[in-house]
Amino acid sequence: MPETAGAPPDRARLLALYPALAALAPAELDGLLRPEATLRIPTGLRVFAESEPCRGFPLVVEGSIKVVKTAPSGREMLLYRVGPGDSCIISSSCLLGHTPYTARGESETPVTLAVLPEALFARLLADDRAFRDFVFHLLAERIADLMQLVEEIAFHRLDRRLARLLLARGDAVHATHQALADELGSVREIVSRLLKGFAAEGLVELGRERIVLRDRAGLRRLAGDDD
Repeated sequence: MPETAGAPPDRARLLALYPALAALAPAELDGLLRPEATLRIPTGLRVFAESEPCRGFPLVVEGSIKVVKTAPSGREMLLYRVGPGDSCIISSSCLLGHTPYTARGESETPVTLAVLPEALFARLLADDRAFRDFVFHLLAERIADLMQLVEEIAFHRLDRRLARLLLARGDAVHATHQALADELGSVREIVSRLLKGFAAEGLVELGRERIVLRDRAGLRRLAGDDD
């Protein structure tokens, strides 16, 4: 992770986001709140990289981290996002299995996070039921999300998935075609071709890094097509 220290998060906010930390001794909680234990990461920087060793359990206080898997061909796929109150199952699995990271994390916005050291993570996991339940609940949620992603990629048409993605982003989507392709696990050329088709049908209006939804009902019909 980038070694950028910042102002520590407020104790009440940290505990509100991560109530499972209530079992920490006061000195341990104070350790998480020290400025040198807090990272502030600007937008677009690497938080962790594939094959790096995991140095702790991240606790996101502000911002969003996207976790991405890169294929040998260079194609990328967004696996999930980590926001305040969440944590990263890849970090959890690396700590549990003593293995390096298997994906890459990048800051989508300015991020503030505290890092629970590996030894403290292991002790809480072994000794505190609330913390253990929190970690395994996150694991269960993320596995369900990833299974849904696998199902979408394996069984659903790309035009349907693209329509769903656009509908979820609001009436004006500010994103490049490449960013949309990365999120869908596709390539830019195919996504651009589909968007041009959507525009020709009057479903969207295309601009520079901006897509305006003109016919949400039409997009919903496309997104609900089971074919």
